Amino acid sequence: MVVLAACASWSLITAAARDGRPEGVLLAVLAVAAGYAAGRIGGALLPVAAPAAAALAGVALTVAVPHLAPGPRITAPLGHAGATAALLALSEGAACCGAWAGGVPAVRVALRLLAVGIAVTAAVLGSVVGCVACVLVLLCSLAAGRVRRRGAGIAGLGLAAGLVTGLGWAVPGGFGPHGFAASLEGQLTSHRVRLWSDALDLLRGDPALGVGPGRFGALSPTAAEAPSPDGRPHSAVWQQAAEQGVVGVVLLAAAFGWVLYALWRSPRPTPVVLTAGVALTGLAAIAAVGNALSFTAVPLGAGLLAGLATARPFTAEAPPARGAQTRPRDGRLPG
Repeated sequence: MVVLAACASWSLITAAARDGRPEGVLLAVLAVAAGYAAGRIGGALLPVAAPAAAALAGVALTVAVPHLAPGPRITAPLGHAGATAALLALSEGAACCGAWAGGVPAVRVALRLLAVGIAVTAAVLGSVVGCVACVLVLLCSLAAGRVRRRGAGIAGLGLAAGLVTGLGWAVPGGFGPHGFAASLEGQLTSHRVRLWSDALDLLRGDPALGVGPGRFGALSPTAAEAPSPDGRPHSAVWQQAAEQGVVGVVLLAAAFGWVLYALWRSPRPTPVVLTAGVALTGLAAIAAVGNALSFTAVPLGAGLLAGLATARPFTAEAPPARGAQTRPRDGRLPG
């Protein structure tokens, strides 16, 4: 709650200093907090049914809501395409978490079939990014049953998120070999790279406070020239950097780091924790190169999955899978 309060407070400070509009940031923070609280409650009361319901709700929302339906740019993590991929990845993570929490073999099989169905749904919708993310979450979840210590897995997830973010910073900054940067630019599209370059210029102009929340679109020449401008750089990290300065980026990283720490300290079995961690890291990767977090359903789903994976169930859980360990609140593994 301290990290989320700091994110909300800093958005208000920068908005007051730069005449910005903090409503979008405040709504995202509220969505994460509400989702996390709902996840903790649902995971405590219904450790199997709650993740299953969350997975089904995520898929239904992706298919039914027009703003999240696949569009012509579904193969690139821009705008609605990024939100579609992110929601499908979170739904996949919830289904796999429910499967690991289920004590009855039939329930585990049913929820894993649901996870396979979510990946198939992503393919049917044409979401290449979403399908790849779902398959990765499913495979990593199956492999998590053999992980004995979750610390190394959590550290690896943090490293992966940092690597994707670093690559996003290297392209407009001109770091790395020229051929490598050109290859990344080809995958990311030149329009997105120009948006990031504008964000870098705005950050250099005021690294402390940024230009203010919601003001990127008004100050970015590339955003103004777009056929359908949305006022965003299509990267959560670059948006934080341009609009809220270095402190905003640090707070964003602190929020993700807190999620990983909460998962590490979670009383849930290690497969549940690592499955949720993989799904949330996939979301972080999509948000680093896309516009997924601008859709309220995505931060709400992220908070919900984090809450489900860190809840302490009131009912007795099934014994962890072979090789899985739980980490009590004191941080020590059972002998």
